[in-house]
Amino acid sequence: MKRLTRRRARTGTAARTLMVAAALAGVIVAAATWPGRPGARAASAVAGAAASSDIAGETRQLEIGGAVITVNLAAGRPDLPSQRIFAWVTRAARAVTMYYGGFPVARADVEVRVAEGRDGVFHGFTYDPDSGILTTRIAVGQHTTDAELESDWMMTHELVHMAFPSMKDEHHWIEEGIATYVEPIARVEDGQLPMNSVWQQLVDGLPKGEPEAGDEGLDHTHTWGRTYWGGAMYCLLADVGIRRATNNRMGLQDALRGIVAAGGSMEQDWSIERALETGDKATGTTVLMDLYEKMKAAPAPVDLAQMWRELGVVTTGASVTFRDDAPYAAIRRAITEKPRARLAPVKP
Repeated sequence: MKRLTRRRARTGTAARTLMVAAALAGVIVAAATWPGRPGARAASAVAGAAASSDIAGETRQLEIGGAVITVNLAAGRPDLPSQRIFAWVTRAARAVTMYYGGFPVARADVEVRVAEGRDGVFHGFTYDPDSGILTTRIAVGQHTTDAELESDWMMTHELVHMAFPSMKDEHHWIEEGIATYVEPIARVEDGQLPMNSVWQQLVDGLPKGEPEAGDEGLDHTHTWGRTYWGGAMYCLLADVGIRRATNNRMGLQDALRGIVAAGGSMEQDWSIERALETGDKATGTTVLMDLYEKMKAAPAPVDLAQMWRELGVVTTGASVTFRDDAPYAAIRRAITEKPRARLAPVKP
């Protein structure tokens, strides 16, 4: 199944408006399952299990990271009590807050639909509706278990989208690439995942982002692999590049925090140049723009085997181990360390 891309209702194009309307009706194809990441599954074998009481219209306001997040549960009878669903959203918001030093917007809505006869998490997308309050809509299967909610990545991925300006369609790769790259790191920093899971996912996923024959760069090659994993590859290269340029004092996290501090949330339409230059200003480097110039209109393949050697990431079958004597082992460790306190705002 195909990962659902974000739709910004305010763009006004007929095609995008129709996609939003279809998604709101719950008919969009569900997001894809990535290696090592649980996704939507077929109807549960325990479909006959007794469900809890109907949660139609139940709402809770979460105050996290300086934001008020309103969670609305639509009609349905999930097996789990509603507080487990609220706790799942809370964990995702907490991870985003940890990574960015605060939730990226002052107000947000999360709308959860219960899908009868199914389990897992699916149909996640985030958009800017006419209300002006960024909204994530997502479905949870009626028979979803605690374990599935605890291992879910999609809720965090969607909330990360709120922390970067809205881009033109040709730059959609950076929106999805950031969400793909940041999500597991944010969950590690919040204690929700083991550190090695970040590197396992990158080892498994980044080869899907490598350019193929006929590739014309990230701005002009809009395949699933280049959009999500090509974008994530840009992020990893940027993270390593910033840390090398600053003697490991700063990384991509500092750049992304700087963009948010300058007002660059999904509520705003920015050019990609403005976003990247703002991130570079936060780190005192030119890494983001230099890398964009290299990758935007050319294949720019990456020697992943060499990158893993330099970072000290060793693949052993279906798992990864680490070498602390590798040249950039300190950079690898720093990428998943808990962040420092909130950075000072960067003026636009």
